[in-house]
Amino acid sequence: MDFLAEARSLLTSFPVVDGHNDLPWALREQVRYDLDRRDIATDQTGSLHTDIPRLRAGGVGAQFWSVYVRSDMAGDEAVSATLEQIDVVDRLLARYPADLARALTADDMESARKEGRIASLMGAEGGHSINNSLATLRALHTLGVRYMTLTHNDNNDWADSATDEPRFGGLSAFGHEVVREMNRTGMLVDLSHVAPATMRDALDTSVAPVIFSHSSARAVCDHPRNIPDDVLERLPANGGVAMATFVPKFVLPAAVAWTRAADENMREHGLHPLDTTEAGMKVQRAYEAANPRPMATAATVADHLDHMREVAGIDHIGIGGDYDGTAFTPAGLEDVAGYPNLIAELLRRGWSQPDLAKLTWQNSVRALGDAESVARDLQSRRAPSNATLRSMSATPKP
Repeated sequence: MDFLAEARSLLTSFPVVDGHNDLPWALREQVRYDLDRRDIATDQTGSLHTDIPRLRAGGVGAQFWSVYVRSDMAGDEAVSATLEQIDVVDRLLARYPADLARALTADDMESARKEGRIASLMGAEGGHSINNSLATLRALHTLGVRYMTLTHNDNNDWADSATDEPRFGGLSAFGHEVVREMNRTGMLVDLSHVAPATMRDALDTSVAPVIFSHSSARAVCDHPRNIPDDVLERLPANGGVAMATFVPKFVLPAAVAWTRAADENMREHGLHPLDTTEAGMKVQRAYEAANPRPMATAATVADHLDHMREVAGIDHIGIGGDYDGTAFTPAGLEDVAGYPNLIAELLRRGWSQPDLAKLTWQNSVRALGDAESVARDLQSRRAPSNATLRSMSATPKP
């Protein structure tokens, strides 16, 4: 049986909703948003993981573009950088209207699919982006942001990150209020990057589906960025979706120590480990040439999806590749054209076409639609929150 041909056929009907792509940050880092220098209507292999021809080849039907800013940015600087990220997504939509369609709702996603365009949504990566302001959170939603990752790699003033020392034991009282206000506005709560205690606190508070925009299974690869089984087990009751990522150090145990050493090598060269500029990638490639890395494959990612389906159920899993946010990618999933290889691997393992349709398209669209329904109900009963970090600093956690 030609599993790859079957995968491509399936993706024409139920294309991939990808939860996380860092193209906007890569455009900032590489060309300071000069879209003439990175025209994604043409093949950008060698510079980017993402362009329109490869999105088409990969069967991508909807993309959450990450409007990420580094967590060492703070205050108004973080807010301004987030607005710049939103602006470049807006510019991409204006520049490529035949291929990219603005999507603010689940219905918009379905309309784009019928038109044969790629539904384009935005997700803010890191709660520091709102500078502890619920009004700023609401403003980002007005501008089109449809999820926010509660932290990035560092704690913020109200939530613990997976890769920092615990400060609150999860969410602070204000952190719980952030989750409640996200539910009220209709912004999905994204639990990638957060500590397990933060995941559990958010699930205790959220009355709308949560997502993990780019995280895999901790039982398969014991990395703090992944999702413990007890959290996966809670997704059916919440209605949430865990989107498996492709980042080798999160999916392949042998790659964890190798990537730690590669990150340290970047720091020794005075570079941030996530630097995707030409200079940064030159250092990364030189290190890889001298120290061959353990190679993840599409099968490695499929192992995570097998486990996540077993624990969370077929209605609560999705895909979030993290392209252009990682220096290294698995064999067969080198860029956004690779999704059919993953679907072919799952077909080879006996996944049914109805199950794959849920994985690629239906689960993510349903989660956003459910969040919209929750928001309509909450808005009919609750005014916007005026809480501040200071006003809740002495408030005990729920």
